[in-house]
Amino acid sequence: MANKLISEMRLPKSIANIFAARNITTAKDALSLTELELMKLLDVELSEVRSALALMSEIVCPPYQTALLLMEQRAAAEHLGGHLPTRLKGLDAALCGGVPFGVVTELVGPPGTGKTQFCLKLSLLAALPAHYGGLDGGVIYIDVESTFSSRRMIEMGASSFPEIFHSKGMAQEMAGRILVLQPTSLSEFTESLEKIKASLLQNQVKLLVIDSMAALVPGGHEQRAPGQHPLSWHISLITSLAEFSRIPIVVTNQVRPQSHDESCLYSFQVQKMDRILKDRTRYYSHIVAVLGFHWAHAVTIRLVLEAKSGQRFMKVEKSPTSPPLAFPFTINPSGISLLTDDGTEMVVPETCNLSSR
Repeated sequence: MANKLISEMRLPKSIANIFAARNITTAKDALSLTELELMKLLDVELSEVRSALALMSEIVCPPYQTALLLMEQRAAAEHLGGHLPTRLKGLDAALCGGVPFGVVTELVGPPGTGKTQFCLKLSLLAALPAHYGGLDGGVIYIDVESTFSSRRMIEMGASSFPEIFHSKGMAQEMAGRILVLQPTSLSEFTESLEKIKASLLQNQVKLLVIDSMAALVPGGHEQRAPGQHPLSWHISLITSLAEFSRIPIVVTNQVRPQSHDESCLYSFQVQKMDRILKDRTRYYSHIVAVLGFHWAHAVTIRLVLEAKSGQRFMKVEKSPTSPPLAFPFTINPSGISLLTDDGTEMVVPETCNLSSR
């Protein structure tokens, strides 16, 4: 807008001609100068300069938007963008429909908490025919840790959708929609990502899963400056793939224990964290997501999977549409199942238990 030509702004012809004669052709040229500089350069009265500048500013200034308009635009964008329903009623309600398209959703947790199980079920749902509530598309599953199990996925399908998977050839057809890549090094992972962008459209891909990012980086828990992060290029490409393709991208991440020195990120947290450390039983375990702040800022949805005293919990730790919630869950032949659809809202200290070091 600032590069809009002054000749197109319907200024009084007399002042527009003076601007042109002085080679001031765009609004940016004029608005970059002070009123006194323009008076001297144009040789006109201050009132004429102020009048011209006011008109230019009104024309090039972006239109204001009310909070209501922004809310309506966001709702419309979410409707067009869509979601991949997880078939977990409480979680889908919290996320306004499921895993959103066009952004990165992160699953964080220690080994054995159900991250891969959740990824397998999401892959199944993305490949499921549309009349059964699926996305009826392809899936690219980047299996960095070699934990992908087609047998487990078919078991989930047969338990969740017996009418489909007991039909002749349907299990093979569904499995054929899921492309599994197993890079063994960071260079192979880089090569895989470079090929994915073209195949997203060619193969009608509706979901990209990366399980897991942290496994690609030795010492991935170490804190680095953003420019020095070994996955900086990959992080940028993954977020751009989400925006470009408008599909959900689900990435798993690992954790490590949180040291006492990391408990207090800011001075105002010291007293609060001291109270927490004195009564650990009130809160879940203190764990830290690896890959650092650079990665954390690329993530729109963060789901934390934890286990404590034999009970598993899925926590909505980061979401633009939901407060921090915790859902107890179990793992059965059909995959992950919530024990209750009513999530428990977590207090602020609990949400601080998992930071992005």
